[in-house]
Amino acid sequence: MTAEALPAELRRAIVQAARTPRLLIACDYDGTLAPIVENPDQARPLPESVHALRSLAALPTTTTAVISGRALRDLATLSRLPAEVHLVGSHGSEFDVGFVHKLDADATALLTRLKKHLEATTRDYEGVHLEIKPASIAVHVRRSEPEVAEQVMELVRADPATWDGVELTEGKAVLELAVVQTDKGNALDVLRHQVGATAALFIGDDVTDEKAFRRLQGPDLGIKVGPGETAANYRIDDTPAVATVLALLLEERRTWLFGEQAVPIERLTMLANDRSVALLTPDARINWLCHPEPDSAAVFADLLGGPGAGHFSVKPERNGLPLGQRYLPGTMTVETRWSRLLVTDYLHQDCELHRTDLTRLISGTTSAAVEFAPRPEFGQVQVRLVREENGLRVLGTSDPIVLFSPGVEWEVHTDGIHETARAVVHPGPDQPVVLELRCGTDDLSPSETPEVARRDRSSRHWSEWLHSLELPPLQRELVGRSALTLRGLCHETGAILAAATTSLPEEIGGVRNWDYRYCWIRDAALTAQALVSLGSLVEAEAYLAWLHRVLDTLPGPERLHPLYTLYGTTLGPEAVIDTLPGYAGSRPVRVGNLANQQVQLDVFGPVVDLVVQLTEVRGKLTDDDWNMVKSMAEAVSRRWNEPDHGIWEERHAPRHRVYSRVQCWVTLDRAITLAEKHDRELDPSWWALRAEIADDVLKHGWNEEVQSFTTAYDGTDLDAATLHIGLSGLIEPTDERFQATVTATEAELRSGSTVYRYKRDDGLPGTEGGWHVCAAWMIESYLLTGRRTEAEELFQQLVDAAGPTGLLPEEYDPIAERSLGNHPQAYSHLGLIRCARLLSA
Repeated sequence: MTAEALPAELRRAIVQAARTPRLLIACDYDGTLAPIVENPDQARPLPESVHALRSLAALPTTTTAVISGRALRDLATLSRLPAEVHLVGSHGSEFDVGFVHKLDADATALLTRLKKHLEATTRDYEGVHLEIKPASIAVHVRRSEPEVAEQVMELVRADPATWDGVELTEGKAVLELAVVQTDKGNALDVLRHQVGATAALFIGDDVTDEKAFRRLQGPDLGIKVGPGETAANYRIDDTPAVATVLALLLEERRTWLFGEQAVPIERLTMLANDRSVALLTPDARINWLCHPEPDSAAVFADLLGGPGAGHFSVKPERNGLPLGQRYLPGTMTVETRWSRLLVTDYLHQDCELHRTDLTRLISGTTSAAVEFAPRPEFGQVQVRLVREENGLRVLGTSDPIVLFSPGVEWEVHTDGIHETARAVVHPGPDQPVVLELRCGTDDLSPSETPEVARRDRSSRHWSEWLHSLELPPLQRELVGRSALTLRGLCHETGAILAAATTSLPEEIGGVRNWDYRYCWIRDAALTAQALVSLGSLVEAEAYLAWLHRVLDTLPGPERLHPLYTLYGTTLGPEAVIDTLPGYAGSRPVRVGNLANQQVQLDVFGPVVDLVVQLTEVRGKLTDDDWNMVKSMAEAVSRRWNEPDHGIWEERHAPRHRVYSRVQCWVTLDRAITLAEKHDRELDPSWWALRAEIADDVLKHGWNEEVQSFTTAYDGTDLDAATLHIGLSGLIEPTDERFQATVTATEAELRSGSTVYRYKRDDGLPGTEGGWHVCAAWMIESYLLTGRRTEAEELFQQLVDAAGPTGLLPEEYDPIAERSLGNHPQAYSHLGLIRCARLLSA
């Protein structure tokens, strides 16, 4: 029996149940997992059901159980179910084999009396069988003639069933008399409470299962096997149908938890304009798009929740793997190519405010299958898709969404929760099919600007900017792609995203999943520095203007948060979307970032360093920038000796961190440089304070035991960020202490092609990969200490870690040889740019 044979409504209900964060699956045994047979001792479960239960039990946040009327010991012996499946016997009164020893003296005496009475009562009736259990006795009459069965059942109902302390449970051809409370519904509730289930599914065939069905509510699902009145939501015919239900549940649960096949992170390609970003898989599936801003809720979240979380796919109707994917040179336009099909994707450049417009151009000589599955608000909003003459309208969203697709014949399907539109299109050699996703408008009329002109405008926007840059000769093309990627993370407000995504894991299956779709003061300054170094000033100017606006809302820079939304407002509380299973099962999926509330005293240094670089290139220091630099220096003078959470935003208690002190020193050092070069008046105490901070770091940051500068003043642990004591100029590269720190960091934190941030316990479970930006710092440190060969080798390994379209995520796991973390990551690309420039010098 296949899943298609199940009623459509039941299939939809199973799909919905499979998508709950913590699922409990419980079944009866006889008549459910095992067919009813004349001899109960021969009732064996169907192998297909056993396999499905075992596999379900092996999934994370998934619990399986069998709740039977049989004695627990007999149930375990007969069913031969694996230990992962919980067994509950005697209609829910036995949760472990040693239960009998928990009976008190009165219950034990009552059970003994009951046994003697029933043996005497049923002795002369043929076909009657007594099943003695630890806390009950079952009277089976299935083998008796109907008249005999009815007579025996009446005798039992009339006498022992009425005794004080005896509880009667009636089933099919069986009466059970217990000396304790027996209730499958109570057992289901106990299990639900133990595992914290957010939904329960119960399957049963007997009248005793009705107590469990009546306990189901909300997202729970009850399935009755066979005929008879029931409180269950749905009904199936027999035990083979049970196996089919469990197999479908397994398939849907596994897909929801892990995705059908998580695309390697580095193989994802980013689309961008000045307002929006989207991610594209190697087979042309849009699997990530947020609207109206990159830090808004997702319309397509397949990246974190599988196909059910929303996607927009195009592929050949007869399938086949793509031959390749590439950016059109110098642009953010992406082509995905099959043998006779080409899909071209780009985000429109000149959209109205709060619009996200994406064009998908399908050309070639073969038919293509298109699937449009919008799931606004991370799939938490049910939407309808309405077919109109020029395309599809998405109903049920707070912000309008349409898909302009004239001439396409859509079919709309539902899984009971969401609607999906499918179509087969037939591009001609010179007649491509154009699909225009328009978020933020309900306009389904043709665009005033032809598609060719829009595509050309988008391409020229990027290529003209790229051609204005001064790219180094080493890895020129990859550096250009890194520059375009950083430019793609720049928002029209002037803010710069740290990365395009949230919750891509630092460990597959782990909890280190963070939201990077915001503007970190430090990260954005470093990104702007990288672009200034290539000759583009507009991003730095826009970012500093954004930062000035943020500072205007504060009494002073010392009140700066480490990060802000793209519009410069403070973040809301960090939250978890528990309806999404996460990339490759890595949960939780987070929105917001708790680091917003931390103290990070290193943020001022990169900003002042950016002002120095920008001022040097443009030849003047503006009054606004100088006033900001002065106020940041003043903030450092007031707070430099406080402990903080540091660059890595650890959720431990603050520490006196070397990197943060170094950046406080950078703030004053660069402020003094600006004042001297541009004849600005400064606070005379800055010289002495700069020296005091340097002395403090050299005295307390160096550790004789490990022969290295350490993470903080209070320990011996190492940190790659501490390399900045030399990279910043606080000490000379020739200083033996810096050279020893490079050697110690290499020995402790470098692993093949990558460099870890640290190896200490940071209070979170699990591990993480090495960081590409840390590898870049190591490359620069090698160069400063005269180790060019090591620098070139590590740089080549960094280059090799880039995906096929040139993008780098946050981290790399050298053991599993896979990329990790949010993608694409600004840190990684700015590090690559800096290293390429230094190695080209």
